[in-house]
This record gives sequence, structure tokens and C-alpha cells, in this order.
Amino acid sequence: MSDKKQALQKLHLQLEQCGQCTLMTGPPVHGLAVDSSVMLIGQAPGFKEVEVLKPFAWTAGKKLFSWFEQIGMAETEVRQRITMSAICRCYPGKKAKQGDRVPTKEEIRQCSNWLQQEVNIIKPQLVIPVGKLAISQFMPVTTLAKVIGTKARAKVFEHPCDVISLPHPSGASTWYYTEPGKTLLQQALKLIKQHSAWQKLL
Repeated sequence: MSDKKQALQKLHLQLEQCGQCTLMTGPPVHGLAVDSSVMLIGQAPGFKEVEVLKPFAWTAGKKLFSWFEQIGMAETEVRQRITMSAICRCYPGKKAKQGDRVPTKEEIRQCSNWLQQEVNIIKPQLVIPVGKLAISQFMPVTTLAKVIGTKARAKVFEHPCDVISLPHPSGASTWYYTEPGKTLLQQALKLIKQHSAWQKLL
């Protein structure tokens, strides 16, 4: 077992004890302890992910993994070969009307410590943020159309790496079904597939 994998396992044991955000519903969710040059960063788990303690375990996950399957990696392989993380690790709960509540800036700040430690351990070559909330933590986002389908060089917690963003695969979203989202999603997947860090995992 690599030193990085051991360090991740130790960190995840600490994460599982976290309960500092009182409005969030735990337990905290994390992926497998994978020593990878590629890191996938989601927004926050849904209620189903908290139940099964696995990121992207429900409808959005099925869509996300279908995208990755297009570029050569099935769900089981993604989970075993890519470090899966998130901006927030607990379920934010429902909004008053419809959909899940967006985590507050303070909740994001408090939870960022876990992500920062993972980045410091892994030192990924490629970061794939999923959804506008995740993308906006690493670069300015006015519209998805300006960031999806591009590759950027950025610092993720002071660690320089390539960032290729994906839209959130929510079943309620029509962005990636319509233009320009449909074309831009395919451009993003092509960029990921061509990246040397992804190629090493195939």
C-alpha cells in the first residue's frame, strides 16, 4: 500500500467523526482511498449518498458514470482508479420549496479543510470539478458555457494542476441536453480522455 493511500485512509477515519456543521445531515461521505493523479470533485452528497456512504450513488451518478464510460472507464473502474472528493461531505438538506439546499459559504469554508488535505496528499495532475458550485471554488464562473469544454491551468489550494470542468449531471438539468451544452460536454469529455493523467489510468 502506498504512503498516499495510507494517509488518505487515516484522513478519512478523521473525516467520518466530523459533525461541525449543525445544519448538515451526516455521516460524512467520501470515496475510496485511491492514490491517483486524477481527482473528481463533486458539490455535496444527496440523501441517498449519505444512506449508502458512497459518492454519486444515485440518479446523477448514473449519468456521470455514463459520460465516463464514453471515454473508456466504467463506474467500478472510476471508483477504483480516481480520487473522488467533494466541496461538502454531508447532505445539506432540502430547500423550503424544491431541490437540495445549497451549502452556505461558512459550511464550504469549514469543510474545505478536508479537501485541502486530500489535495496536499494526492497532488493531482488533473482535477475534474462537477457542477457550478464545485467549479467556482477554483475559478470564476459567470456561465457554464464559458468554462465547460475548456482546459485551464489553476492552483487548487496552491497546488498547480489542470482543471477540466463538467456540468452537474442532475436529472433536473437540461443544460447538457441542449446547445451549446450538448457540444461543450462532449468537448470536455474529449479533453479529459486526451489528458495524460487520464490515459495513464486506462
